[in-house]
Amino acid sequence: MSKFNEILVAIDDFVWGPPLMVLIMVGGLLLTLRLAFLQIRKLPLALKWMVKNEEDGVGEVSSFGALCTALSATIGTGNIVGVATAICAGGPGALFWMVLAAFFGMATKYAEGLLAVKYRVIDESGHSLGGPFYYIEKGMGKGWKWLAKMFAFFGVCAGLLGIGTFTQVNGISSAVKNFFDPNSKATVDIPFLGEYSWAVVIASLVLTVFVALVLIGGIKRISSVSQVVVPFMAIAYVVFAIILIFRNITEVPDAVVTIVKAAFNPKAVLGGAAGTWIVAMQKGVARGIFSNEAGLGSAPIAAAAAQTKEPVRQGLVSMTGTFIDTIVICTMTGLSIVLTGAYQQPGLEGVEVTTYAFQNGLPFPEQVSAFVLMLCLVFFAFTTILGWDYYSERCLEYLTGGEKKPIKVFRWLYIIAVFVGPYMTVSAVWTIADIFNGMMAIPNMIALFALSGVVAKETKKFFAKMKNDDFETVATEASEE
Repeated sequence: MSKFNEILVAIDDFVWGPPLMVLIMVGGLLLTLRLAFLQIRKLPLALKWMVKNEEDGVGEVSSFGALCTALSATIGTGNIVGVATAICAGGPGALFWMVLAAFFGMATKYAEGLLAVKYRVIDESGHSLGGPFYYIEKGMGKGWKWLAKMFAFFGVCAGLLGIGTFTQVNGISSAVKNFFDPNSKATVDIPFLGEYSWAVVIASLVLTVFVALVLIGGIKRISSVSQVVVPFMAIAYVVFAIILIFRNITEVPDAVVTIVKAAFNPKAVLGGAAGTWIVAMQKGVARGIFSNEAGLGSAPIAAAAAQTKEPVRQGLVSMTGTFIDTIVICTMTGLSIVLTGAYQQPGLEGVEVTTYAFQNGLPFPEQVSAFVLMLCLVFFAFTTILGWDYYSERCLEYLTGGEKKPIKVFRWLYIIAVFVGPYMTVSAVWTIADIFNGMMAIPNMIALFALSGVVAKETKKFFAKMKNDDFETVATEASEE
C-alpha cells in the first residue's frame, strides 16, 4: 500500500506542478483585469441577486436553487478537512494562497457561470444541459469537441472516484468515529478490509441509504434538499467559528502575521523542518480549488440549470459561491486552526485537526464542540455527495449522447462508491481527488482563456444597458442569442 501511495503522490505532484497552478492563477488574474476587478465592484449586487430569483427565467431550478446545488458540492469536507490538510502539509501560509486563489477564482467562477448559461442547451422537455463541455464545443468550435469530451471524462472520474464520493464519505465516517468511538473499542473484522469501528460501518450504511433515496429524485430533489440544508448548516458553522475567533480576538493579529509570513518564508515560522513557499502555495491552491471549485468547471454544470434569461446575472450569482465557500468559511476554519495551534499537534490528521481547534477554542465542553463539528461535517459532506452525482451524470450524459441506461448504471456505481468510501486510507483518498481535480481544470481553463473576450464583451454590454435602465432589453436579447 505504501508503494501505491508513493505512486499516487508522484502523479499528484506532476499534475499539480507549477504549470497548472500558473494556469489557474494567471487565468483568474487575466479575467480579473479584463473585468476590471468585477469581484470587488459588483459583489454587493451579486449578493443581492443571490437571494432574488429572476422572474420568467428559463431553466429547471431557481437561481438560488442552482447556487445551493453548486454550494452543496463545494461546501463540504474541503472547508473542514481540506483546510486542515493544507495547513498541516504546507504550513499556515497555505491559507494565504488559498484565499488569494479564491479572490482571483471569483472572476473565474463568474466567467464559468456566464458561459454556462450563454451556451447551454434546453431540450423539448425543458431539461437544461450546460457546462464546460458545451461552451468548449459551441464557443470554441466543433474542432475542439475532443477537449470537451476530455473534460467530461475526468468529470465522471472525479465524481465517482474522488471529490464526490471517497473524500466526503471518508470525512463523515472519520468524524462519526472520532466522536462516538475515538479509541476503537467497538470493532468488527470485515473480510479483505480489516478491522473497523462499528461507528464507521453504521455511518456508511446509513449514509448510503439516504444518498440513494435522494439521488433517485434527480436535480429537483437535490436542489430542494440543498436549499434547506446548505444555508442552515453554513450559518451554524460560521456562527461557531466566529465565537471561536472572538474568544481569541487578541491573538488574531499575530495569527494573520504568521499566515502571511509562512506564505513566503515558512522556515521563519516553523523552523528548519518547514517546507518551501512553493509547497505552501501548492497545497493552498490545490485545496482551495478542491473546496470552491473555481476553474474546475463543475459549478457551471449546476448554473446551466438556473431559471434565468441573463448569463451575466447568473455569472454574478455563481461568483458568490467562491466568496462564501473560501473567503468566508475556509478562512474561518484556517484561523481557528492557527489560533489554537491545532496544526502543530503531533499525530493528528484530517478532521482530527479541526476537531482539536474547536474543542480547545470554543467556550463549550469538548463533547459539545466535537458534536457540532461532526454534525456540520456530516451535512456538508452529504450535500457534496449529492451535488457531485449531478455533475458526474451530466458529464456522462454528454459523453453518451443523452442515453439513459448508462446514467442509471452510473448512479448505482456511485452509491456503491459511497458505501466503500470509509474503508479507503485518508492520504490515498485526498491524493486521488487532487489528481482528478487537476485533470478537469486543464481543459476548462483552456476554454476560459479562449473565451475571455466573450465574457468581457457580454459583461460590458450588460452593464452598459443596465446603466441606461434597459435591463429587460438585455435579458431579451440574451435569451434570443
